[in-house]
Amino acid sequence: MELLKATGVDALVIVPFDEAQAAEAPGSFVQRVLVDCLGTTAIVVGEDFHFGRHRDGNVDLLRNIGLDADFDVEPLDLLERSDGVDEPVSSTAIRRALAGGDVNLANDMLGYPFEVRGSVRLGDQRGRLLGFPTANVEVSSQICLPADGVYAGWYERPNGEIHECAINIGRRPTFYEDAETSLLEAHLLDFDDDLYDELARVRFAHFLRSERKFDGIDALIEQLRSDVESARTMLIESGP
Repeated sequence: MELLKATGVDALVIVPFDEAQAAEAPGSFVQRVLVDCLGTTAIVVGEDFHFGRHRDGNVDLLRNIGLDADFDVEPLDLLERSDGVDEPVSSTAIRRALAGGDVNLANDMLGYPFEVRGSVRLGDQRGRLLGFPTANVEVSSQICLPADGVYAGWYERPNGEIHECAINIGRRPTFYEDAETSLLEAHLLDFDDDLYDELARVRFAHFLRSERKFDGIDALIEQLRSDVESARTMLIESGP
């Protein structure tokens, strides 16, 4: 919605996708929403666009209905991926890249750094005891997260301040045997202030390493030092 607003769009209508909507025939949806409600004069979609019950609706159907309902249909060519894979840029391809930890590829397909948002909540404060305090960012379970691991990225505060950070996503196997869910923790470089209850925006720039279990605290601290320096170097080279 924010990206659309930035283009100068005047209004945005969101049609909730519920069971009734999923069961509606394509032609019925076009008449009810696009014609009767919005008075549509032009429709712009991707050339592989499908909609309606069983995905029966497509560009040809839209064109045929448009002849009678007096609206134009303009299909757009799909964007090619830059990594040579013979499939177009899509939300599915982006989610697949994130699931594999390839945030560089995901960012390239998105056209901007992948970002998650959430409130900073009180954690077990173990990071501070280790010398690497982290912001425990509570992200909705409905949001797609990159694979468990350590990343370099950027942390934006509500006041607009942007800080370099090392991000850990995982279940902290060094301390927990069977954590149910992965947590997102961000260590802001060269920063020491209270972030609790702030809304955080965390952007992912580079994958550093996979999550793993360490033999002891000393080994973990040594690796954290290395992670922070790797994040610092990579972020300096790439910029925000």
